[in-house]
Amino acid sequence: MLFVDPPLQLKPDVWILRGFARSLALASHLDSLLAQAPLRHLTVSALAGKKPAQMSVGMSNCGALGWTSDATGYRYVAVDPLTRHPWPAIPLEWRDVASQAAQSVGWSAFDPDACLINHYIAGASMGLHQDRDEADQSQPIVSVSKGASCKFMIGGLKRSDPVRSTQLHDGDVVVWGGQARRMFHGVRQMGAERWNLTFRKAG
Repeated sequence: MLFVDPPLQLKPDVWILRGFARSLALASHLDSLLAQAPLRHLTVSALAGKKPAQMSVGMSNCGALGWTSDATGYRYVAVDPLTRHPWPAIPLEWRDVASQAAQSVGWSAFDPDACLINHYIAGASMGLHQDRDEADQSQPIVSVSKGASCKFMIGGLKRSDPVRSTQLHDGDVVVWGGQARRMFHGVRQMGAERWNLTFRKAG
């Protein structure tokens, strides 16, 4: 871990830690994890009368629980619906970085049991959404960026609230919780490959 800059507070209970995970090993773990739980493009539920749609972002999981989605809705499950096997464990190095990032901005007991692995290629994006399927909403979300820079969108607690964009770079970590735990957020369309690791306390 290489961390020099002090945490940057974007809004109450929302922090960016510049470069916090720059030295985090990615490829050496990904090969093994994705061999056990391959990337897939999930279907998201219909919004405002629209038909269910397939996500442009490739996704997998590691940890005791994994997030999944289909036309019937969103949920966490202990068994990968694709492979019918339990999700692979979160690498210890990844867990430590997530816990240390949360601790550095005030969440001292964060111990994630789920890590979403998101793979963006050129043209992929993530629409505004809330993370609200986790059983323990008292714990924060810790989101690690690796690869190409992106424009991260931050809104409010309603979809109609004003949205601002901030640039995230390789190794940046965003931590949010508390009153911002259910803020709407997303990623604007990418121009190059990016990986995102999002840690949660789901169970």
